Amino acid sequence: MPVPRRFDRRPPERDQTRVNDRIRVPQVRLIGPDGEQIGVVDTSEAKRIAADADLDLVEVASESKPPVCKVLDYSKYKYELEQKAKAARKHQQQVNVREIKLRPKIATHDYETKKGHVERFLRKKDKVKVTIMFRGREQAHPERGRMLLERLYDDLGELAIVESQPQQEGRNMHMVLGPGKEAIAAAAAKEAPEAETEPEVEAEQAAEPKPEPASEAEQTPEAAPEPEPAPEPQAKAS
Repeated sequence: MPVPRRFDRRPPERDQTRVNDRIRVPQVRLIGPDGEQIGVVDTSEAKRIAADADLDLVEVASESKPPVCKVLDYSKYKYELEQKAKAARKHQQQVNVREIKLRPKIATHDYETKKGHVERFLRKKDKVKVTIMFRGREQAHPERGRMLLERLYDDLGELAIVESQPQQEGRNMHMVLGPGKEAIAAAAAKEAPEAETEPEVEAEQAAEPKPEPASEAEQTPEAAPEPEPAPEPQAKAS
């Protein structure tokens, strides 16, 4: 019997920032629109000051006693907060752990292919978990798996560093590799041109001339010629 789907009926999260009439404390510590410290005032007086400046009264520090409020444009303030959060997420480094599985008796061609995958992952600054899978009597010779892992590490050179030494767990032996100096330098060299092209594209878009509005003569369509009057019919001779 299929399991019925469960719908999330919770309402969407509303903005928790207290603005204008949502500020219900009796007094606030007020900061003016130019950043000047006005001091502790009644909330009604703070709302009046914000309304006279055609701005909003926004609570910026709710933990303080009394809460700190500032007179500003709330739409602009919210946009700036979103841009800061977006920039913070952009600079966060997300580390992915990839896994490559090998056999102790792997063929040379397959080994080179797997090694190419490991190099590609490391150049993207990802970590790689290399797993050696033993079967049957291969479990009696764990040194072969260790030799294969050491060979892979030696072949990668400056691309990799060992973050976790070879360890055997049951039928498998694994080792974790991280990006080395060469891999980090390659990733940084790849990211640099992308970062440089963004301001160039914005500058080109800003430099493009905007189309000028058409003049009144061009906008006004030409008047259609008036139709000529039809000739009067001539009377027939009797």
